[in-house]
This record gives sequence, C-alpha cells and structure tokens, in this order.
Amino acid sequence: MRLKVFLNSSQNIKKTDLEHALKGQRSDAAAAKIGQYRQDPSGWRGCRSTGTRGEVVVSWRPSAEFSGNVYRAEGTVAACPEDVWECIKPVAGGLRTKWDQNVKDFEVVEAVSDAVSVCRTTTPSAFVRIISPREFVDVVLMKQYEDGTMLSAATNVEHPQCPPQPNFVRGLNYPCGCFCIPLPGEPDKTQLLSFFQTDLGGYLPQTVVDSFFPASIAGFYSNLTKAVKALKA
Repeated sequence: MRLKVFLNSSQNIKKTDLEHALKGQRSDAAAAKIGQYRQDPSGWRGCRSTGTRGEVVVSWRPSAEFSGNVYRAEGTVAACPEDVWECIKPVAGGLRTKWDQNVKDFEVVEAVSDAVSVCRTTTPSAFVRIISPREFVDVVLMKQYEDGTMLSAATNVEHPQCPPQPNFVRGLNYPCGCFCIPLPGEPDKTQLLSFFQTDLGGYLPQTVVDSFFPASIAGFYSNLTKAVKALKA
C-alpha cells in the first residue's frame, strides 16, 4: 500500500514538472516570436498615430497565427523604465486594473516559476457594448535583458482551473507583449514597444474589430501615461 501511494505521488510530481516545463516552453516561444516581430520591420502598415508629432504610432500586418491581424505600437513614455514597468507588469495585485480601461479583473491562476505564471484576464464590454465582456487565459513570461529592457510576453493556454465562464466570451491571445526599453542618455524616458495579437472570439463584424484595436491601443498608451504621472505624484 505504501509503495502504491509513493508511486502515485511520484507520478503526480513528474506530471506537474512536465506541465510546468511545457508552460515554460510555451511562454519562451511567445517571447521569441515577439522578439522576431521587433526585429522585422517589413510589412507593417500604419493605421493610427497620436499627437502632432506621432507620439504613438500603431501599425498592423496579417497574423501568421490566426485569421486576424497583429498590431505593433511604439511610443515614448515620460518616465523611467522602472515606473512604466510598475504600471504594466502582470502580477497579482498589480496596477493594471486601476488604469487600463480594457482590463476589468486580473488574477494569477498558477505560479509556474518566478518568471512564468498562468493568468486570467477579464475585460468589460467595449465599443458602445457591441463587444461583450471577454475572458482570456494566458501563460505569461516576465524577463529582464542585460541592457535593462523589461519584457512581458504572453500567449493563450488551457488550464483546468479556468473553464469558460458564463457571461464571458472566451478570447485567445496569440504571442503578444510589451518591451520597456531604456533610452540612452534619457533616464526619465522609456520607449514602450507593444505587440497585440488577439482573437476576440464570438461573432463580430470585421469592420468592428478593425476599428476597435487601433483606438484601444492608442487609449492604452494615453491611460498609461496618466497612470505613470499619478505614480510619481
């Protein structure tokens, strides 16, 4: 009997280790993919810019992951990378729900490691309620590079503790994330490079989707700028 219990326990540990390894690999692959997007300037088509000097520029190209688009946004935030990261980092009790109008709730479902976690995000209705509330379950990686750049990368994942919930449409994030990049000689500024690649799910007209994302991304940068100012106040 003791041997059977030991074997079952050992098998469960091995299964958990394997699941954690697979999630780590999946998050690493998402980070590698958006790293490729960062290095590849080809094929991006501008769709929105804000400010008289184009402080935030949003562009898109067809996604290779699903039948929608991947969006690229780039702008400079008037704050040091640490403050910008404090506002956007995907952690339990983080600030994102306080300033991002497109994030209603955020929870860490499973801490896979210090750098990797499985998270559930819910969003409110949007676009004059044409887009109903959504939920997303992602494996998320946080990473810092030698040059001080901080990265949050994510992609969709299934998790037994996160079955689809009533009153929400399950959406899927494909490799996406943000780079907080220090600007040499300008310690109080941060280049924020973001990639959004989301299948909202449900039955939405393509015209609604194509209009929603550029406006939503521009709003993300605007609200983040306000949040960083409030953080420093």
